[in-house]
Amino acid sequence: MTQLKALIFDVDGTLAETERDGHRIAFNRAFAEADVNWYWSETLYGELLEISGGKERINYYLQQYHPEIKENLETLIPQLHQAKTIHYRQLLSSGEIQLRQGVKRLIEEAYYEGIRLAIATTSTLPNALALLEKHLNPNWFEVIGAGDIVPHKKPSPDIYNYVLEKMNLDAKECLVFEDSFHGLQAASEANLKTVITLHDYTKEQDFSLASLVLNHLGEPDNPFEIIKGDLKSQGYFDLEIAKILIDSE
Repeated sequence: MTQLKALIFDVDGTLAETERDGHRIAFNRAFAEADVNWYWSETLYGELLEISGGKERINYYLQQYHPEIKENLETLIPQLHQAKTIHYRQLLSSGEIQLRQGVKRLIEEAYYEGIRLAIATTSTLPNALALLEKHLNPNWFEVIGAGDIVPHKKPSPDIYNYVLEKMNLDAKECLVFEDSFHGLQAASEANLKTVITLHDYTKEQDFSLASLVLNHLGEPDNPFEIIKGDLKSQGYFDLEIAKILIDSE
């Protein structure tokens, strides 16, 4: 019998609906502030989410939609991304971005039951910390793997391998929570079992490698919907379900 020892969480889209109503808005405010005539609509941002990392996303956007812009990108892209981070943190501090259903309940349950906690995200460390500081306790997370701390971002497994190494845990002892195909790929390549909580930007993606796919983690008064998985429960995700998933083949 394999014992559950840790829960590892992605941030953007998993802990909170940060993409459409957080990062996208912050990018657009940074563009307006820099007086560049760019605007990322909800539809366009869904396309750009195929690229992991904020600076990488800007670079991809310029290549696809403004290939004529070739000068000073080494300076422009970091400046825009830094401004975007400031706007994003302002959105977080205002409380406009809330945690997803069941996230706080599950993390609190895990912490008080002695299950170790970690973060594995392509988001920058300041962004990840801003969300944790607003809604949770950053000190509860033994490792916060974020941003450029590893050579390659998701779908590379680097960030998950980093977290496992820092926690000195075997992949089979941990359960990951993700929201996207790239995140699932990264976790799967690190041999980690993964629970997906999908949303509008990821609901059409391939989650065949996931152990369980839900619309959200659920609450006692707002049960989850099972998209993929043999789970018999129709309530909310808790440690008992996590232990069942870890111990299953």
